[in-house]
Amino acid sequence: MNYLKFLGTGGARFVVIKQLRASGGLWLNLDDTKVLIDPGPGSLVKCLSSKPKLNPAELDGIILTHKHLDHSNDINIMIEAMTNGGFKKKGVVFAPKDALEDDPVILHYVRDQVDRIEVLKEKGSYNIGNISFSTPVKHEHGVETYGLNINGKNVSISLIADTKYFDGLESYYKGDITIVNVVRMKEKKEISHLSINDAERIFSVNKPKLGILTHFGMTMLKAKPWVLADELSKKLGVKIIAARDGMMVDLDNY
Repeated sequence: MNYLKFLGTGGARFVVIKQLRASGGLWLNLDDTKVLIDPGPGSLVKCLSSKPKLNPAELDGIILTHKHLDHSNDINIMIEAMTNGGFKKKGVVFAPKDALEDDPVILHYVRDQVDRIEVLKEKGSYNIGNISFSTPVKHEHGVETYGLNINGKNVSISLIADTKYFDGLESYYKGDITIVNVVRMKEKKEISHLSINDAERIFSVNKPKLGILTHFGMTMLKAKPWVLADELSKKLGVKIIAARDGMMVDLDNY
């Protein structure tokens, strides 16, 4: 079965530190390839408490869109879990350069536990197992950040990671399934995160087969993201849902 599982849907520091929504990242099982994206606080716990359990030792790799703690906190323990405590060298880790070199979040001692580490860059293309992905554009987010376009045999998935909206953002992400990190209800110029209005603009232009809102901050939670998603669906004529902690998306039937 090909699926996405949301190990957390919380974004921004207050939602994460209070764990109003979990922050474990996103597990992708596609074309017999297993990838963990953005293992934030609690990622290991969420994998092991998942029903059915997700076994980190089966991972083929881990992708870090950027080094902020709500995305990277569990990266080191997940590398150890993927490699059986470092005793089975395997897997690939993908991360921006500043997550590795400038105030790194990936510890040096775990780096030798994986087959290789690849540095993400703008307009980069990568392969892992039976899938490929690209990082089409550098985001505007304070630290080096990239969204993902993931391609399987029968489905394409776009993940628009944290960023301030900029002209043409939607043109880089045209997956059949498009996931948007929507931290804020309303735009705030000094905060480099997308708002629900930005998500509407993206979905209205690209019209994916399925749009998913996730990575909610406090203002989004108060506004009830499932209600906002339903309103957007009706307004745009696009199937849009709000992710829930533990939610699984069947990639063969979406």
